[in-house]
Amino acid sequence: MVGSSAVGSGVEDAWVTRMRRAPLTVVSSSLEEPLDWADAAITRGDATEVVARLKQESDVPLRSHGSMSLNWSLMAADLVDRVQVTVFPVITGRTGDDPVFGGAGDFDLELLESGTLDDRTQELVYRPTPH
Repeated sequence: MVGSSAVGSGVEDAWVTRMRRAPLTVVSSSLEEPLDWADAAITRGDATEVVARLKQESDVPLRSHGSMSLNWSLMAADLVDRVQVTVFPVITGRTGDDPVFGGAGDFDLELLESGTLDDRTQELVYRPTPH
């Protein structure tokens, strides 16, 4: 959604606009520049090493919107300070395929923030600690 949200696309809310204006680091061994994102850079190498370096260099918090396997490896390397879980009130008993955290390690979660977005969708922010 964010990747195709150019001006005039109809996907221009405040969150998308902020995301489109933020610098972006893509860890990939197959993509080539230029990317369809202003201020995007491709970085090669091990994602956990790249993120560890970026955390040391950055004055602002980093966000990961990558694949679940990337996020699991970042959690396993103790590089994740917060996990944001958004709960949508839908049951997918027939159509659901993969559990969100299936394949991840075991973590204890300390609730840091919670809120309701649209009178039904819950946003929960946790601090993960390896179990």
